[in-house]
Amino acid sequence: MMHLFGVLFTGLLLEIKITRTKQVDDFTSRLLDIHSKMLEMNKKEDIRLGLHRSDYMLDEQTKLLLQIELNTIASSFAGLSCVVSELHRSLINTYKQLGLDSKRVPINTAVTQFAEALAKAWTEYNNPRAAVLFVVQHKERNMYDQHWFSLLLNEKHKITTVRKTLGEIDAQGKLQPDGTFIIDGEVIAVIYFRAGYAPTDYPTESEWRARLLLEQSSAVKCPSISYHLVGTKKIQQELAKPDVLERFLDNKDDVAKLRKCFAGLWSLEELNIVKDAIERPELYVMKPQREGGGNNIYGDDVREALLRLQKEETNEDAAYILMQRIFPVVAPTILMRDGTFYKDSAVSELGIYGAYLRNKENIIVNNHAGYLMRTKVSSSNEGGVAAGFAVLDSIYLT
Repeated sequence: MMHLFGVLFTGLLLEIKITRTKQVDDFTSRLLDIHSKMLEMNKKEDIRLGLHRSDYMLDEQTKLLLQIELNTIASSFAGLSCVVSELHRSLINTYKQLGLDSKRVPINTAVTQFAEALAKAWTEYNNPRAAVLFVVQHKERNMYDQHWFSLLLNEKHKITTVRKTLGEIDAQGKLQPDGTFIIDGEVIAVIYFRAGYAPTDYPTESEWRARLLLEQSSAVKCPSISYHLVGTKKIQQELAKPDVLERFLDNKDDVAKLRKCFAGLWSLEELNIVKDAIERPELYVMKPQREGGGNNIYGDDVREALLRLQKEETNEDAAYILMQRIFPVVAPTILMRDGTFYKDSAVSELGIYGAYLRNKENIIVNNHAGYLMRTKVSSSNEGGVAAGFAVLDSIYLT
């Protein structure tokens, strides 16, 4: 699975009707502009680093784990999810009267494996004095998750880390003629994006200049612009089409296993699906090319959005896909947020982390790398923790 997304860079990107996307989605258009400029420059990215998270829900009807999305940029909570797993094991050991076995909460090594992949990418850059740059949001709210990476890189791997916003990078960063990127006097070996995935990360042209500057550098990007775009919903939908996976995988059994995890995914050009979504909107989710939670369209809003697009006869439909709605098992749960606990009916979402690193044709890392469990009240459509919809949780194996 990791290798599949490791090779999906420019091939499918050239087939997603870029010209139509440009007309209707300014944010994705700007990302595609940078991608096009790198193609025009014949910019080579010999070292590819991907820290992914593939999210799933257990569908009650089919009893299958169906993929919600694949994140190729800023796959968050590898740090804090490990701490939560340790917390739950500790609580079980403390309150033995619960009759639970702490060994049934799987050890989560996500942050260790992600830091290891970052360190190996740093090694491939081959400059022992270089640093790792964390690209972060202005007034970053998820800094503690990120600090676990910095701690491991510094203490275990003796690698310096630098934290900068895109605005700071534009003001302070320098690109040398040979492609070397320097900021705060540090040569940067690896650029780890924890920002840059949402329009709000680019409030001015300064941030777009910074993204282009970083892309032009010789540093290893996590992710590069093409790798970022591979995580868009449109690519997810394209992969679900017949005979597409076969272009990247030779083993028919592997193809069948992957397809088994795919929920239904369709473009808005499939008029029979659009018709059905208007008639039965509760069975579909309408998704734009966005990350970070809070962007999808559900229920009657799906019908209204589709009818509006038909009435206006614009090309805006190219900015969306339709996805089969997953109906997970609902269970009674105790939730905690802001120091207060309460009981409610909840559903859970499983994220599987994966690390991928290659230098030219040499695959160095291609591993699953721990997990993220998020739990939310069943009445909530969205599932982001940072966006305020869910809480961090752990797996308990029975």
